[in-house]
Parts: sequence; C-alpha cells; structure tokens
Amino acid sequence: MTHDILSPRETEIASAYARGDTYQAIAGRLGIAPSTVRTHLATIYRKLDVSSKLELHARLSGASPDPEVRTDHAAIVSELALSLEEALRREKALGEVLRIISRSDGEIDKVMSAILGFALDLCEAEFGILFDYHGDRRFSASHIRGIPDAFRDWLDAQGTFAVSPQTGLGRLAAGHGIVAIPDVRAEEIFHGDDPLRYATAFHGGARSFVAIPMMSSDRLVGAFTIYRQNVRPFTEQATTLAQCFADQSVIALDNARMISALRAGTP
Repeated sequence: MTHDILSPRETEIASAYARGDTYQAIAGRLGIAPSTVRTHLATIYRKLDVSSKLELHARLSGASPDPEVRTDHAAIVSELALSLEEALRREKALGEVLRIISRSDGEIDKVMSAILGFALDLCEAEFGILFDYHGDRRFSASHIRGIPDAFRDWLDAQGTFAVSPQTGLGRLAAGHGIVAIPDVRAEEIFHGDDPLRYATAFHGGARSFVAIPMMSSDRLVGAFTIYRQNVRPFTEQATTLAQCFADQSVIALDNARMISALRAGTP
C-alpha cells in the first residue's frame, strides 16, 4: 500500500497532484513553497516507481508498480517525468492565455488575473504584481495576485509612487532590461531606508524577485514582477517563461485599449 511507502505529507501532495491540482494550489493549501511541492513530487515518483501523473493516479488507486522500472534509474526517471509534465503544462497555459485574451472583450482585470495566476504556478512563485509605468521612475500597482494583505495595503496607500534608482523597478526603468535579484535582503539598499525595498521584504515577505519590462514597441509601459518568499533565484528558464507572460500582458492591454477606443467611437 502507498501509505506504507509515503509519509502523510507525501500522500496528501500525491493525491492532490494526481487529481489535477497545480503546484501553486497545493502550496497555498499546505502553507509551503511551490518549489517544495515539486521536491516532494520528485521523491514521490521515485518511491512509487512511477513516471507520469497517470501512473501516479493508478498507484494511489492500488495498482502495482511497473516491474520494468529499475530502482537505480528511478531518480532520473522521476526528474524527466516531472520535466515533461511541466513542459506540457507550460504549453497548455500559454495556449489558455491566448484563448482568454482572444475572448476577453476588453475585460482586462479578468485577463490579468489569469495571466498572473499561470505565471505564478509555472514559475513556482508565491505572488505577482503588474505595475503600470508613468515615466520618471513612477509606478503604480494595477493588478496583483497572491500578494500578502500588508503589502497590498501598502501599495494601495502609495498610489502612483517614485522609486529610487537602486530598486529593481528603478533599474528596470533605466535600462528596460530584466532585473533578477537572488535575495532582496542581501543588497545594500535593504540596509538603508528605501520604502519600497522595506515593504517588499517585510510586508511582502519576498526574498527572490524578478522584474520583466513590458514594452509596447520601444516604449516601457509597465513591469511584470513575480516574487518567491524563500531564497531561490529564478533560473533562465523561469525568467524566459515570465517574459512570455509579460509579452502576453502587453497584448492584452493593447487589445483592451483598442476595444475601449472602438466603443468610445460607436454612435
């Protein structure tokens, strides 16, 4: 029986994943990081000698392990299986985002919430913010997902605010490039009195962070930011994925503006 092989926490995660829950959903329910969910799943796949979600479901339902799976290859099999499933999830998510944008009819809040949700799940991040850019290093948080209440309240109170050149948003505004910070508490600005860095670290509980510029032609229109609440720097793969979602956000915003303009011109 699987309960003799897996710990209670592993059994809970395995059952949730087998029935279709995402890393983000499982992490939120259990109060752990999405990356921890993936680590547990790699162990679960190895312990149960499975190489797919379908096999996992079968094992949890009482099926015997596949005798062809060799124990000494179990770690490789589990990692490849999860990587393949994650690649399929990425393709499905990006396709779903395009579908949502095409059918949104200008409902930008719904679209942005969906885009941020997919980005957080696939990039294994706890919360995300889409900032509008107003020029002169001034930003405002226009859409949020999963953000701690204290950080949300702080952003609401700020409205449109200027950021210092040393912050992630300040560097993004200056260079229009991706800004990845392995640990927001390890930079010198954290030891100063910068209000945004303080709020990010203490109100948001953020540690690792990446900001993606949102460009319309050659003009900066915003920043797509995602945060992890543990020190786990974003890989190039995660950053590339976040860039895809940032690009889709720009398309969604442009579509919404176009629809609004058309409606305003309708007699």
